[in-house]
Amino acid sequence: MNRLVDRFDALWHLFVKELMKFGVVGALAFVINASLTWVLMHTWFQDGHLKAKVVATAVAILFAWVANRMWTFRHKRQSDKRRELVQFLVANGIGMAIELGCLGFSYYVLGLTSAYASFVSGTIIGTILGTVFRYFAYRFWVFTEELDEDPNFADTAALEIARITGHVPVAGAGHDGRRDDHQDTHPPAGR
Repeated sequence: MNRLVDRFDALWHLFVKELMKFGVVGALAFVINASLTWVLMHTWFQDGHLKAKVVATAVAILFAWVANRMWTFRHKRQSDKRRELVQFLVANGIGMAIELGCLGFSYYVLGLTSAYASFVSGTIIGTILGTVFRYFAYRFWVFTEELDEDPNFADTAALEIARITGHVPVAGAGHDGRRDDHQDTHPPAGR
């Protein structure tokens, strides 16, 4: 039972670490997407907010694929890069459709045609909804190598936790990585 709990704990830490990396990449992609959308809406695509959003999202998607492949999900990359890229692009196409759907609804249905309204609906609301979809698509469809098949995944939960946390297990420690309280670490007095 303890081994199962340790394994779950290690997987949970791995998931949190992966989710944090995904968040960093997503935040950077968001900055790229939002900045480029704002610039394009106020320069070349003043009358084409959807076009500005498409171009900015495409640039952010390219950045996200490279960053997620090389950093966030590097332990789960597919050996077939083309297949992985196609799946990534499909997932991001759906994510982009979610963003454009929010923008289109705001612009055409609600009649909110200002650059500010388009930015909020497409880039803020759309990106949040698209990001939730993208994470699950990446995690369960695009980057799919099983953790147990990954040669970099540790044989035991304690070693995996050590890899995740950066702390080397203590020699003579119990299954939780801590020294047993009843172990005598000091020699008896007088010796």
